[in-house]
Amino acid sequence: MDFLSSVFHLFFCNIGAFADLTTIGLLVLGCLIGTIFGALPGLTSTMSLALFTPLTFGLSSSQAIIFLIAIYTTAVFGGSISAVLINIPGTPGSIASTFDGYPMAQRGEAGRALGLAIISSALGGLFGMVILVLTAPLVAQVALKFCSWEYALLAIFGLTLIAYVSGESLLKGIIAGVLGLFLATIGQDPITAYPRFAFGTAELLGGIELIPILIGFFGMSEVLVQIDTGFVKNKVTQKISKLFSWIPDLKKVWKVLLRSSVVGTLVGAVPGTGGSIACVASYAIEKQISPNGDKFGTGIPEGIVAAAASNNATVGGALIPMLTLGIPGDPMTAVLIGALLFHGLVPGPLLFEENPDFISAIFLTLSIACIMIAVIGIVGAKPMAKVLQIPYSILLPVIMVLCMIGSYATNLSLFDVGVTVFFGVVGYFLRKVGFPLAPIIVGIILGPLFEDNIRRSLMISGGSFIPFCTRPFCLILIFLILLTVAFPYMRKWFRKRLGI
Repeated sequence: MDFLSSVFHLFFCNIGAFADLTTIGLLVLGCLIGTIFGALPGLTSTMSLALFTPLTFGLSSSQAIIFLIAIYTTAVFGGSISAVLINIPGTPGSIASTFDGYPMAQRGEAGRALGLAIISSALGGLFGMVILVLTAPLVAQVALKFCSWEYALLAIFGLTLIAYVSGESLLKGIIAGVLGLFLATIGQDPITAYPRFAFGTAELLGGIELIPILIGFFGMSEVLVQIDTGFVKNKVTQKISKLFSWIPDLKKVWKVLLRSSVVGTLVGAVPGTGGSIACVASYAIEKQISPNGDKFGTGIPEGIVAAAASNNATVGGALIPMLTLGIPGDPMTAVLIGALLFHGLVPGPLLFEENPDFISAIFLTLSIACIMIAVIGIVGAKPMAKVLQIPYSILLPVIMVLCMIGSYATNLSLFDVGVTVFFGVVGYFLRKVGFPLAPIIVGIILGPLFEDNIRRSLMISGGSFIPFCTRPFCLILIFLILLTVAFPYMRKWFRKRLGI
């Protein structure tokens, strides 16, 4: 009972912030921006977060996170709009929404398909939020007992997850991660303050700002890739009507909704996964256990609900390791960690102790944003279909200008603009040759955490590694690291043994 009352207090302790019209306006604006960026193929949710984080300069930390969480939550949903209407997932996590959403739309039932995707995303997101609220304080209490030894191993655990965000080539992922670790060493030594790789440049003494790197990698490089590929424009031909025809369907598939929300939350809570894995896993599970499994892919409600609910449920799950342990499991949470650091907040268990108002703002925003998904989706379905027809020849130059403004706003420095351009070009060429960008960001964020804590631990122990093998939490983390490294090989072995 005491736990539930403390959770209740943590959830509502900052509800007064939402009485401010500016805060409400930022939340609504964030929801609109996220939905549009998610719906437009090529403009990813990661790009939207990286692009708008510097524009929160001047806002309070609570207002900034309200704005960014609103973008994050609705961008994940927005990908389902283009998936249903034009068979192109706006975000990687909405890929399974094309399997049944588009066939249903082709039958002239675009409104029904879109309505199912909208309500499933909203309810799945609310489920993930409930799990986040109930479990995050518990995880944070355990993490409060961590010392430098545990944090060093936690950083290693995060770095081993590079294997899961590396795409098809593990080698390229490792190389990208090492590049991120190198970039993290630029600036002053954390112990002795000796300058490293600064090359006599004053701007590099404090290290390279994370936000310009994020904008360059995920904003400018995406624009360059779109220009290079010719950004073929897609037309929306489906007529959207009868958006509430999903109500009879939902009564029949509520069990699918619940199961998919559970799968999405659990998969999202595992660092290195994400919506793309969750939606495909949930879809595959429902196809196996459903009596209509042979009809999946032909445009049935179960397929749409399984994909959309699991996709948005990953948001609450992904925020658990990010807020409690400071581990970025995917590019979106990596950008959110950058946003927290930008506003002087360090993600981790101390956030729950020192900034309960901030945590409350995140919980409340996630709840309201899930409700806004239903409101914006149903009210704005037809206008959103028209947004998909914006010529990229107009849209991409606007995005490029926003990249420049966002990078300059970080420190009001033209040097940061140059950093954004440099990493935009580097990111473009890395993507051309198949190198993933997410491991670089993971390396940049976790590099300082590892270096600072491993050196502090060895100084305290006199150079001995014995405490790493004697402290209980260290042993648990070592087990998780070994399990993470061995899991891909174990999975291959089991598949080979089972003949699948």
